[in-house]
Amino acid sequence: MSETYLSAVLGEAERVAQQHDQIARSTDDPAHEYLRYAVLRLLEGEAVETPADVPEIDGVTVGYGEDDAMFDSWGPDVEWWDDIPPREECTRFRIFYPDEHEVVPRVIVDVMAALGAWRVWAGTAAACGSYDHRERREVHYRWPEGHPVEDLLQDRLQGPEAAVAPDGGRTGDVRDRMVVTEDSSQRADLEPRTRRAVDETMAVSLLKKGGRYEVRSASGNRYDVDVISESCTCPDWQQRSPEGGCKHIRRVDHEIKQGRVPRPDGRLPTGSTQA
Repeated sequence: MSETYLSAVLGEAERVAQQHDQIARSTDDPAHEYLRYAVLRLLEGEAVETPADVPEIDGVTVGYGEDDAMFDSWGPDVEWWDDIPPREECTRFRIFYPDEHEVVPRVIVDVMAALGAWRVWAGTAAACGSYDHRERREVHYRWPEGHPVEDLLQDRLQGPEAAVAPDGGRTGDVRDRMVVTEDSSQRADLEPRTRRAVDETMAVSLLKKGGRYEVRSASGNRYDVDVISESCTCPDWQQRSPEGGCKHIRRVDHEIKQGRVPRPDGRLPTGSTQA
């Protein structure tokens, strides 16, 4: 792996963790979430600090989500799933770039190699069913949860001076700042069905810019929520379309308003974590 590109990814992930830790408050694997969002920022040219020898390319767009959740949403509609079946506990990055490039731009190859991801598909976006990006090309990478790069990030976040807590844990770890303090008055104002959705154990992450989110339930089921069309792939929404949305739609809406996940445009809120 290129030390320059690995340092760039880790550095941006560390800044995301320190400045936007709300992005991982609803996930069991914060380091994984910080790193994949860092890749998005780095390749899209939004990183706070980008080394001079990491070139920027205009027109790059990054989407990501759980590999098997993407398959549940799009598997019947695209042929490339037949070549490489979905894999559990893996992130799939979908990276779009201008079609003027005859091959995948080198910066994309190097950044993904530094992350430890491997390429699984490349072609025109139109062939992939990506109507919004049909005049561009697309490349897919997979990256497994629990990759050693996550440990490198954890070491940076904890730091050599992290103290040992009375219970044997470590203080100063960014994970210590991920506890969401409940405001009882705000929670009491929620509609009962929304309150139950907020209390239930779920992990929410941005699946694709444009308003598509993935919701992982405590049972391990994953559902695709589109906040623009206000739809969900869960059986409750498909069969009943309850007024006000299913619990997954309600939870995603709440997480966005609380600033705990990126907004539909892929950006994180600044300042207060409440909309």
